[in-house]
Amino acid sequence: MGTAVSAPVRLGVRRGDEAVVEDLEWPSVSLGPLREARPWRAFRWHKEQQHHWGAYWSVTMGDHVICESRLELGRLLFADFAPEVRHIVAQPFLPEVDIDGKVRKHIPDYLLLTDEGPLVVDVKPQHRLHKPEVALTFAWTREAVTSRGWQYEVWSEPIPIVPADR
Repeated sequence: MGTAVSAPVRLGVRRGDEAVVEDLEWPSVSLGPLREARPWRAFRWHKEQQHHWGAYWSVTMGDHVICESRLELGRLLFADFAPEVRHIVAQPFLPEVDIDGKVRKHIPDYLLLTDEGPLVVDVKPQHRLHKPEVALTFAWTREAVTSRGWQYEVWSEPIPIVPADR
């Protein structure tokens, strides 16, 4: 990998029964366990919390899908209204990789199963994309995801829509 990955990508998945299966080999993990994966992080809320956790009722899923920010909710809305999206999984897995002797981990925000194949989505505000740690994380995540022939997307604020009646 162009990010100096010195070992294979390993994966952790939280199953439907909440049990965690770790140390899976990324290239050999089928879509079945990922399709049924439970969100990696626990849903928490407290009064002074900066993020806006929530659960969105998804028509695509016929169930709630979690989001950790309003920006994630925005991406979730776009996914739910996209006719090519057939399935949505929040925080689907925890990839782990060794880069230059340091173990790196990252939880993607969404796995969208589409007519064109799997799409892994990370959501991040535009102003944070150029931070070195964020850029490195997204670079190795993109490389791992696309190595399987899957699509990868970093989603930020959508382009503002100007009202047509102005």
